[in-house]
Amino acid sequence: MNQTFNPAALDKLKARIQALRAKTIANGCTEDEALSAAAKVAELLDRHDLSLSDVELRASPCERRVFETHRKKRIPLDDCIGAIAHFCDCRVWREKNAAGESCYVFFGLGADIEVAHYLAEVIDGAVRAELGRFKTSVDYIRFRHQERHLANGSFALGMVASIARRLEAIKASRDQVNETTGRGLVVLKSSVVDAEFDKLDLKLRTQRSTSRMVSMTAYEAGGAAGASLAINPGLGGSQSGTTPKGS
Repeated sequence: MNQTFNPAALDKLKARIQALRAKTIANGCTEDEALSAAAKVAELLDRHDLSLSDVELRASPCERRVFETHRKKRIPLDDCIGAIAHFCDCRVWREKNAAGESCYVFFGLGADIEVAHYLAEVIDGAVRAELGRFKTSVDYIRFRHQERHLANGSFALGMVASIARRLEAIKASRDQVNETTGRGLVVLKSSVVDAEFDKLDLKLRTQRSTSRMVSMTAYEAGGAAGASLAINPGLGGSQSGTTPKGS
């Protein structure tokens, strides 16, 4: 059987992602709607993968997709980017662009890196929007002026940590569902990506974690905000904390 990679299926998936991308916070939808769109795109990704044969998956080329932060310093998404990459079965690293700004580089199969980039975009927007809301809250006003920078960072850290934990749990659930096909889809995809990643011969450094001052009040508020966002598992199976606000 002489099967080759069919770009038509990927183009169709990318078109669906572009349609969902229109449902972003910047265009007026809520964080719940934006993250529900992200859950939908993960479901589309699983369906796309299951529609391919093992031969087609092995023949699929690996690509890079860059997410620009437009910042020279760390951003809250930094603490969630690994969970996003794992959720999408791809690799990720951080590097500097020509302007000295940080960017994240996703590497993997075409459909996976499209979803990873989209999910990063949605979560980054949701964190910024919720932080803006937190700054108008009674709890925030109680912080002294010199403490508010710490409060901002603590809130964002708590929120992305909460989202990262939920992505990991949803990923485990999705993998369990996909394993019922008996194909070992996750293992196959990982072997393809790992083999292509090794060919890049990158000299990556693991950044040592540093201790950070945290306001527990703000951190817990961020955690609650992250837990209340609707990130549904896709492909069936309910998860705790996935009900949209107001439902």
